[in-house]
Amino acid sequence: MTVREVAVEAYREALPALGASLVGGLLAGVVLGGMRSDLRAVEGLLVLVPALLATRGNVYGSLGARLATGLHQGLIEPHVRAGDRRLRAAAAAALANGLFTSLFAATAVFAILSALDTPVAALGRLLGIALVAGLLSGVTLVVVVVTVVFAGYRRGHNPDTLVGPLVTTTGDVFGILFLLIAVRIVALVLGGV
Repeated sequence: MTVREVAVEAYREALPALGASLVGGLLAGVVLGGMRSDLRAVEGLLVLVPALLATRGNVYGSLGARLATGLHQGLIEPHVRAGDRRLRAAAAAALANGLFTSLFAATAVFAILSALDTPVAALGRLLGIALVAGLLSGVTLVVVVVTVVFAGYRRGHNPDTLVGPLVTTTGDVFGILFLLIAVRIVALVLGGV
Protein backbone atom coordinates (compact mmCIF):
# COMPACT_ATOMS: atom_id res chain seq x y z
CA MET A 1 0.00 0.00 0.00
CA THR A 2 1.11 3.53 -0.71
CA VAL A 3 1.19 6.25 1.92
CA ARG A 4 -1.84 7.84 0.28
CA GLU A 5 -3.83 4.57 0.41
CA VAL A 6 -2.95 4.10 4.07
CA ALA A 7 -4.02 7.67 4.85
CA VAL A 8 -7.30 7.29 2.95
CA GLU A 9 -8.03 4.01 4.76
CA ALA A 10 -7.26 5.57 8.16
CA TYR A 11 -9.57 8.52 7.50
CA ARG A 12 -12.29 6.24 6.14
CA GLU A 13 -12.25 4.25 9.38
CA ALA A 14 -11.72 7.18 11.74
CA LEU A 15 -14.11 9.85 10.43
CA PRO A 16 -17.37 8.12 11.46
CA ALA A 17 -15.97 7.47 14.94
CA LEU A 18 -14.73 11.05 15.23
CA GLY A 19 -18.11 12.37 14.05
CA ALA A 20 -19.87 10.28 16.67
CA SER A 21 -17.39 11.58 19.25
CA LEU A 22 -18.24 15.17 18.34
CA VAL A 23 -21.98 14.56 18.64
CA GLY A 24 -21.47 12.66 21.91
CA GLY A 25 -19.40 15.49 23.35
CA LEU A 26 -22.09 18.00 22.50
CA LEU A 27 -24.72 15.74 24.08
CA ALA A 28 -22.60 15.47 27.24
CA GLY A 29 -22.36 19.27 27.29
CA VAL A 30 -26.12 19.56 27.11
CA VAL A 31 -26.51 17.14 30.04
CA LEU A 32 -23.84 19.02 31.99
CA GLY A 33 -25.64 22.30 31.29
CA GLY A 34 -28.81 20.77 32.71
CA MET A 35 -26.97 19.91 35.94
CA ARG A 36 -26.53 23.51 37.06
CA SER A 37 -28.59 23.12 40.23
CA ASP A 38 -26.82 19.86 41.14
CA LEU A 39 -23.41 21.45 40.53
CA ARG A 40 -24.34 24.36 42.79
CA ALA A 41 -25.79 22.12 45.49
CA VAL A 42 -22.71 19.88 45.83
CA GLU A 43 -19.79 22.22 46.35
CA GLY A 44 -16.65 20.94 44.66
CA LEU A 45 -18.54 18.78 42.17
CA LEU A 46 -17.64 21.02 39.23
CA VAL A 47 -13.95 20.57 40.12
CA LEU A 48 -14.46 16.80 40.21
CA VAL A 49 -16.13 16.54 36.77
CA PRO A 50 -12.98 16.88 34.60
CA ALA A 51 -11.06 14.45 36.81
CA LEU A 52 -13.79 11.83 36.57
CA LEU A 53 -14.12 12.21 32.80
CA ALA A 54 -10.34 11.99 32.30
CA THR A 55 -10.31 8.88 34.46
CA ARG A 56 -12.84 7.20 32.20
CA GLY A 57 -10.81 7.97 29.10
CA ASN A 58 -7.51 6.82 30.57
CA VAL A 59 -8.68 3.63 32.24
CA TYR A 60 -11.08 2.37 29.60
CA GLY A 61 -8.87 3.57 26.74
CA SER A 62 -6.22 1.25 28.19
CA LEU A 63 -8.76 -1.58 28.22
CA GLY A 64 -9.54 -0.96 24.57
CA ALA A 65 -5.84 -0.86 23.71
CA ARG A 66 -5.27 -4.14 25.59
CA LEU A 67 -8.11 -5.78 23.71
CA ALA A 68 -6.84 -4.46 20.37
CA THR A 69 -3.34 -5.77 21.08
CA GLY A 70 -4.73 -9.14 22.15
CA LEU A 71 -6.77 -9.35 18.95
CA HIS A 72 -3.82 -8.37 16.73
CA GLN A 73 -1.56 -10.93 18.44
CA GLY A 74 -4.18 -13.67 18.37
CA LEU A 75 -4.21 -13.96 22.17
CA ILE A 76 -7.96 -13.43 22.39
CA GLU A 77 -10.78 -14.26 20.03
CA PRO A 78 -13.22 -11.51 18.99
CA HIS A 79 -16.11 -13.21 20.78
CA VAL A 80 -17.33 -12.81 24.34
CA ARG A 81 -17.17 -16.11 26.18
CA ALA A 82 -17.63 -16.60 29.91
CA GLY A 83 -14.58 -18.86 30.03
CA ASP A 84 -12.16 -16.34 28.50
CA ARG A 85 -9.82 -15.75 31.44
CA ARG A 86 -7.85 -12.95 29.72
CA LEU A 87 -10.97 -10.99 28.84
CA ARG A 88 -12.43 -11.35 32.34
CA ALA A 89 -9.14 -10.29 33.93
CA ALA A 90 -8.78 -7.23 31.67
CA ALA A 91 -12.38 -6.14 32.30
CA ALA A 92 -12.09 -6.66 36.09
CA ALA A 93 -8.79 -4.76 36.22
CA ALA A 94 -10.26 -1.85 34.26
CA LEU A 95 -13.32 -1.69 36.50
CA ALA A 96 -11.20 -1.85 39.68
CA ASN A 97 -8.81 0.84 38.36
CA GLY A 98 -11.76 3.01 37.37
CA LEU A 99 -13.30 2.79 40.83
CA PHE A 100 -10.00 3.37 42.62
CA THR A 101 -9.11 6.42 40.54
CA SER A 102 -12.62 7.86 40.95
CA LEU A 103 -12.33 7.59 44.73
CA PHE A 104 -8.80 9.02 44.63
CA ALA A 105 -10.02 11.97 42.53
CA ALA A 106 -12.83 12.70 44.99
CA THR A 107 -10.39 12.57 47.91
CA ALA A 108 -7.92 14.83 46.08
CA VAL A 109 -10.64 17.37 45.27
CA PHE A 110 -11.73 17.42 48.90
CA ALA A 111 -8.16 17.81 50.17
CA ILE A 112 -7.19 20.53 47.67
CA LEU A 113 -10.35 22.59 48.11
CA SER A 114 -10.10 22.25 51.91
CA ALA A 115 -6.45 23.35 51.83
CA LEU A 116 -7.44 26.35 49.71
CA ASP A 117 -10.18 27.16 52.23
CA THR A 118 -12.76 26.84 49.45
CA PRO A 119 -16.25 25.54 50.27
CA VAL A 120 -16.50 21.83 49.52
CA ALA A 121 -19.08 19.13 50.21
CA ALA A 122 -18.39 16.50 52.85
CA LEU A 123 -15.83 13.88 51.87
CA GLY A 124 -18.40 11.10 52.29
CA ARG A 125 -20.76 12.78 49.81
CA LEU A 126 -18.01 13.25 47.21
CA LEU A 127 -16.80 9.66 47.69
CA GLY A 128 -20.35 8.34 47.36
CA ILE A 129 -20.93 10.28 44.16
CA ALA A 130 -17.58 9.16 42.72
CA LEU A 131 -18.25 5.52 43.67
CA VAL A 132 -21.75 5.33 42.20
CA ALA A 133 -20.80 7.23 39.03
CA GLY A 134 -17.62 5.16 38.67
CA LEU A 135 -19.43 1.87 39.04
CA LEU A 136 -22.28 2.72 36.66
CA SER A 137 -20.06 4.23 33.98
CA GLY A 138 -17.41 1.53 34.45
CA VAL A 139 -19.80 -1.34 33.81
CA THR A 140 -21.27 0.49 30.83
CA LEU A 141 -17.86 1.31 29.36
CA VAL A 142 -16.59 -2.27 29.75
CA VAL A 143 -19.63 -3.59 27.88
CA VAL A 144 -19.47 -0.93 25.15
CA VAL A 145 -15.69 -1.15 24.63
CA VAL A 146 -15.65 -4.95 24.46
CA THR A 147 -18.69 -5.09 22.18
CA VAL A 148 -17.59 -2.40 19.73
CA VAL A 149 -13.94 -3.45 19.57
CA PHE A 150 -14.87 -7.09 18.93
CA ALA A 151 -17.63 -6.23 16.45
CA GLY A 152 -15.39 -3.78 14.60
CA TYR A 153 -12.55 -6.31 14.43
CA ARG A 154 -14.87 -9.01 13.07
CA ARG A 155 -16.00 -6.56 10.36
CA GLY A 156 -12.40 -5.86 9.34
CA HIS A 157 -11.89 -2.51 11.11
CA ASN A 158 -8.73 -1.71 13.03
CA PRO A 159 -9.74 -1.65 16.72
CA ASP A 160 -6.96 0.84 17.47
CA THR A 161 -8.78 3.37 15.28
CA LEU A 162 -12.07 2.79 17.10
CA VAL A 163 -10.87 2.84 20.72
CA GLY A 164 -9.99 6.53 21.18
CA PRO A 165 -13.16 8.14 19.84
CA LEU A 166 -15.30 5.34 21.27
CA VAL A 167 -14.02 5.72 24.81
CA THR A 168 -14.10 9.51 24.62
CA THR A 169 -17.69 9.61 23.42
CA THR A 170 -19.05 6.87 25.64
CA GLY A 171 -17.09 8.10 28.65
CA ASP A 172 -18.29 11.68 28.25
CA VAL A 173 -21.95 10.89 27.58
CA PHE A 174 -22.40 8.15 30.15
CA GLY A 175 -19.94 9.72 32.58
CA ILE A 176 -21.96 12.93 32.81
CA LEU A 177 -25.29 11.09 32.80
CA PHE A 178 -24.21 8.71 35.56
CA LEU A 179 -22.69 11.59 37.52
CA LEU A 180 -26.11 13.23 37.55
CA ILE A 181 -27.73 9.95 38.62
CA ALA A 182 -25.05 9.47 41.31
CA VAL A 183 -25.67 12.95 42.73
CA ARG A 184 -29.37 12.17 43.02
CA ILE A 185 -28.84 8.68 44.51
CA VAL A 186 -26.38 9.99 47.11
CA ALA A 187 -28.80 12.84 47.92
CA LEU A 188 -31.55 10.28 48.56
CA VAL A 189 -29.29 8.19 50.79
CA LEU A 190 -27.52 10.98 52.67
CA GLY A 191 -30.17 13.68 52.37
CA GLY A 192 -29.74 17.11 50.84
CA VAL A 193 -29.73 18.42 47.27
